[in-house]
Amino acid sequence: MTQQQLEKYLWGAATYLRGTIDAGDYKQYMFPLLFFKRISDVWDEEYEEAMRESDGDTDFAAFAENHRFQLPEGCHWNDIRQVTRNVGNALQAAMRDIEKANPEQLYGIFGDATWTNKDRLSDEMLINLIEHFSQQRLDLKHVPQDELGNAYEYLIKQFADDSGHTAAEFYTNRTVVRLMTLIGDPQPGETVYDPTCGSGGLLLNAALQLKTAGKEYRTLKLYGQEINLITSSIARMNMFLHGIEDFSVVRGNTLSSPGLLEDDELKTFNVILANPPYSIKQWDQKAWANDPYGRNLWGTPPQGCADYAFQQHIHKSLDAKNGRCVVLWPHGILFRDSEKELRRNMILTDSVDAVIGLGKNLFYNSAMESCLLICNRRKPKFRKNKVLFINAYNEIRNEKAIAFLDEVHIQKIWNCYRNYEEITDFSRIVDNKEILESDASLHVTKYVRSSRLTNSFEGNLKLLIKTWTEDSKELRITISKTISDLKTYQ
Repeated sequence: MTQQQLEKYLWGAATYLRGTIDAGDYKQYMFPLLFFKRISDVWDEEYEEAMRESDGDTDFAAFAENHRFQLPEGCHWNDIRQVTRNVGNALQAAMRDIEKANPEQLYGIFGDATWTNKDRLSDEMLINLIEHFSQQRLDLKHVPQDELGNAYEYLIKQFADDSGHTAAEFYTNRTVVRLMTLIGDPQPGETVYDPTCGSGGLLLNAALQLKTAGKEYRTLKLYGQEINLITSSIARMNMFLHGIEDFSVVRGNTLSSPGLLEDDELKTFNVILANPPYSIKQWDQKAWANDPYGRNLWGTPPQGCADYAFQQHIHKSLDAKNGRCVVLWPHGILFRDSEKELRRNMILTDSVDAVIGLGKNLFYNSAMESCLLICNRRKPKFRKNKVLFINAYNEIRNEKAIAFLDEVHIQKIWNCYRNYEEITDFSRIVDNKEILESDASLHVTKYVRSSRLTNSFEGNLKLLIKTWTEDSKELRITISKTISDLKTYQ
């Protein structure tokens, strides 16, 4: 199959769910079935290879050492395919047994979907789904990891389109993800963390960027935490389907129950890439004031907005030697009065390396403007006590209700950050002292002239001049032709 055929084939399974299953719930059924089919087909592939190596020794071919995952007896895809009654019960039992047989890798990976509810999933519907997936072999020979990984990302995007506002739980604009990963610059052997990892897109992109660059991506260690059970399962499946094995994705509330600890302290990481949920109102502010992990570095955020709780958690989780983070936020975090003292304390510790103002519609299903807040625990000497501001508001391509960063936009922003340069009407390096004197505001347009207004005025002026010039030229031609015709007539 081509990539397009694979995507069409996988998305085609969703048609069997329409009518009885809400679009927002497709993922909790589709992804487990896809993963179940994949590991069964790969097990068969490994079995066939072992048979060739052993000249047909069936006992050897079934040895656990020859397989990435263990499939207990009766738990193969083909076993379930033979079931015609109470199919949901058989599916659920097989998935649970597979998890138990692979506790370190797969425990809980199939989620908690109710496969046995016949009002939602009749035997006929499940049989149709299973037969649809059975049309193609999804082993490594027929569908390499890169292709299946891309198709998986395609499904995530499709589910996001279908499920409306719930998409924000697990989908981050992939073009912004690429920019964030370039700026974070993870290197082989380093640790990368996302405290609100969703479907794992930021973590995966860190590994895939190294792979694309021809570097050793398998030594990169990926860590994530996700509060939603289904979404955390999707993230883990995403890793396996992309061929990533050295990772840890834990489930839980990052603010109240951080799940990645070492010696009762927060585990620290070289790179943190994150797009936290914004403006959470229901969170335990009182506990934060006496946080046992010392995350209230700059103070206690207001009850109505937990943004700086996440930002402080991220900062506390950075490695003291070379930790750096790139966090995607709505741009209100840069200037809201209620968080002024938190920003002031953050700037006083010289934590902020750069602020990049991005355009509208880069958040899924939201028109608000966004920004990247970039921090560094060990800023180079020439960047100390300074912040680079980049106004990249116009560096986007709008497509219907959502915007994207094209490669030319990404390269322009990244090169400006990497080269630490000032560009007229685009970037400026500002001393921390000036920022503190400006009410600790990190609003990009306070320091870099707004290209929105400039470009709008200049663009309209140029358009008027162009139109006037073209109209004048056309008028001159018409007058000349008229005069010529009159002379001919005379």
